[in-house]
Amino acid sequence: MNISKIQSLLFVSCLLFTLMIVPTSGHAQFKDLLKKAQGVISSPDDEIGSGLKQALEFGVNEAVDKLSADKGYLESPYKILIPQEAQTIIDKVKMVPGFQDVDKQLIDKMNKAAELAAKKATPIFVDAITSLTIKDAMNILLGEKDAATRYLETQTRTNLYNAFLPVIQSALDEVNARTYWRSVITAYNNIPFVRKANPALDDHVNQKALDGLFSLIQVKEAKIRGDQSQRTTDLLRKVFSKQDRQ
Repeated sequence: MNISKIQSLLFVSCLLFTLMIVPTSGHAQFKDLLKKAQGVISSPDDEIGSGLKQALEFGVNEAVDKLSADKGYLESPYKILIPQEAQTIIDKVKMVPGFQDVDKQLIDKMNKAAELAAKKATPIFVDAITSLTIKDAMNILLGEKDAATRYLETQTRTNLYNAFLPVIQSALDEVNARTYWRSVITAYNNIPFVRKANPALDDHVNQKALDGLFSLIQVKEAKIRGDQSQRTTDLLRKVFSKQDRQ
């Protein structure tokens, strides 16, 4: 039995003993204390941590399933568009024969790459979730509706980016996006009197792909927090009921 559980049992035992010796008029106050003690016992830290991890796992699974589906990014609010700094390049290259539909081609390829990467990224997200400690579990549980997602992103985004980048690069190559982009840049740089350019496609797709995944995780978290019907397991119902009582 861990220390927190022993402390909780001692706390309740003392309260029960006190109730037997205090006047009846004091019982109402001690009922409130007992209710708080019951909350400690029914939602220990490890249970809260497990509930938050389960909520994040559900969010990740839902996000990955949606965005890794055919046209999952392309036909969603998280569609990846051409980098703003590259739009001038695109506008000029469209005047070059053979590149009239360069914007559509590039958007299709970027979103397909993100879609393929999302399929391969699930283990990275799962590892990040399982490493979540219980230190800040109560603050997350009783925080804003996106507190768990923001905590996860703050703690893991840099590592996820570094791990995700080769997946994105590989996925871009699977749809020949980087080869196509190099041909676009070459065509642009061959236009007389333009300043030479070479915007990074990898970073743009990586950041936007991660943005989309985290955004959908946030959506799922908000649903679990705000809609009891979304709490589809006993653990979720038990842990998030504590949030409802605040």
